[in-house]
Amino acid sequence: MAELIRDTVFGHLVRFVTKGRYLQFIEEKDPSLWKRYLDREQTQNMALFGHADLTTNEEKERNITAGTPPEPATPPGAASGGPTPSDDTSGSLNQEKTQEDTERRHGQMHSTLTNQKLDTEKGRDATMVTWFGDDDPENPINWSTFKKVFVTFEICLLTFSVYIGSAIYSAGTEDVTMVFGVSQVAATFGLTLFVAGYGLGPMIWAPMSEIPQIGRNPIYIGTLVVFVILQVPTALAVNFGMLLAFRFITGFIGSPVLATGGASLGDMFAPQYRAYAIGIWGISAVCGPVMGPLVGGFAAQAEGWRWTIWELMWLCGFSLVMFIFLLPETSANNILYRRTRRLRKVTGIESLRCQPELVGESMTTKDIVMIAIVRPISLNFQEPIVFLLNLYIALIYGLLYIWFESFPIVFVGLYKFNLGQEGLAFVGILVGAIIVIPPFFWYLHKFVEPQFDENGNIVPEERLRAAFFGAFCIPICLFWFGWSAQPRIHWIMPIIGSGWFSIGAFLLFNSVLNYLGDAYPEYAASVLAGNDFMRSSFGAGFPLFAAAMYNNLGVNWASSLLGFLSIAFIPIPFALHRYGKRIRLRSKRARHDL
Repeated sequence: MAELIRDTVFGHLVRFVTKGRYLQFIEEKDPSLWKRYLDREQTQNMALFGHADLTTNEEKERNITAGTPPEPATPPGAASGGPTPSDDTSGSLNQEKTQEDTERRHGQMHSTLTNQKLDTEKGRDATMVTWFGDDDPENPINWSTFKKVFVTFEICLLTFSVYIGSAIYSAGTEDVTMVFGVSQVAATFGLTLFVAGYGLGPMIWAPMSEIPQIGRNPIYIGTLVVFVILQVPTALAVNFGMLLAFRFITGFIGSPVLATGGASLGDMFAPQYRAYAIGIWGISAVCGPVMGPLVGGFAAQAEGWRWTIWELMWLCGFSLVMFIFLLPETSANNILYRRTRRLRKVTGIESLRCQPELVGESMTTKDIVMIAIVRPISLNFQEPIVFLLNLYIALIYGLLYIWFESFPIVFVGLYKFNLGQEGLAFVGILVGAIIVIPPFFWYLHKFVEPQFDENGNIVPEERLRAAFFGAFCIPICLFWFGWSAQPRIHWIMPIIGSGWFSIGAFLLFNSVLNYLGDAYPEYAASVLAGNDFMRSSFGAGFPLFAAAMYNNLGVNWASSLLGFLSIAFIPIPFALHRYGKRIRLRSKRARHDL
């Protein structure tokens, strides 16, 4: 438990108040351990080239300068010092002459700690710190199963708490129309602006969480504090404009986990197991919009729309208290950066550095803007794979929200449910999401895991096979729901049909998000932020014309129209499974080695 609490907000507060006497890290208990964390190869690269990793040209320069191929990388945690390629005097006479000429030309000096020769033109006296081995317990990938499962639960709870904020409001839209004297379409803006807000938010918050000096927890906790506080003026809104303004702001502020939650899971789970965690996370994302009308329906019926906002505040307030005490940092880069700072403090050695720290120091405001805004947009519209899959997921998301608007028409208008009972009609979607988990996990274990190589990699296109089935589930749901929603047919039939949507959406979301992460590993945060922005744009816009479409076409043909639209997109996962690799190899940003 101490290990879990130590890296939480509460743990940092305890360490600050006690000046580090309680909840100490291992290097604080025994400062002599600092040598375990040194990385000899990165230190050598810093001395010769000024940064830890070598580019192709610099690798060539190093080989030419040394006169021999570079030595194999020393395992992390090996003791520093000893001979380096440029120190080797057992080579040929030409090698010695090359070394002497190079040293004379650059005027080399030696590193303070490692005796590594420094190139005074490009080198830097930095002793590099890394994980002490592949089993370093501070690295999130090496956490215990219990700790990973518990943190996954927390990420899912936060995702559920924010996602429920969109649909929980919809239960009170009828009361909003009466209180503020606005139309039904205008009242729907309270839903769409919240969705638009959490579509824009990740464009800022997701890249910020990737900065090593910041990490994920300050973003999660900081925004959640503001999110909870702002529910008060939202619930107490005195006019319709104030309500809409705060709905958009709270959606924007509460959004980080919607894109960064997947990155947090990626911090903890190896690629071959990441799909399991993403699957559970996806269920929490589905449960939010599904449970919103159920949780808010009875409250809105009894106390009015304001109580739906109070419920959201209570739920997120509980989550906030829990996360302050029990949510540790998951960003490996941030954890390594803070370890380096602790080592400098306990040893007094100011030259200790880590690679994430150097990356963070080199980032300019322009770099952050490029990552936050320009890169997600350029990836979305310049990469055919990203554009097609983002468009498909955006369509599914838009269909979900426009389809939700038909539930009052069907279950209140046709089957005479009251507002609370209408919320129960969404349970079919929840049941479908739960039913699909066991067979999907069996499929992952039986067919996907064996395809990973010894380095934990898989051909990205193999992630799309589950989408083959999921693509057909969406139109099945819409046709089933639309044509079974009739007074002469029992109300259970459209509810059963609604379960097919969550099955299809779950399989599509899981396949696409894992595929994009595998195909664009260096740009995963930007790709997922762009995906969230595009699908939220559709989710925000589609509900505005839902009422008119269903009233003019009727439930059967309006649902059928959506079903035909979803059929048009079915070929996308099949086409990318067949031709995706060919497209990736032509891209400058996609992965080429698989």
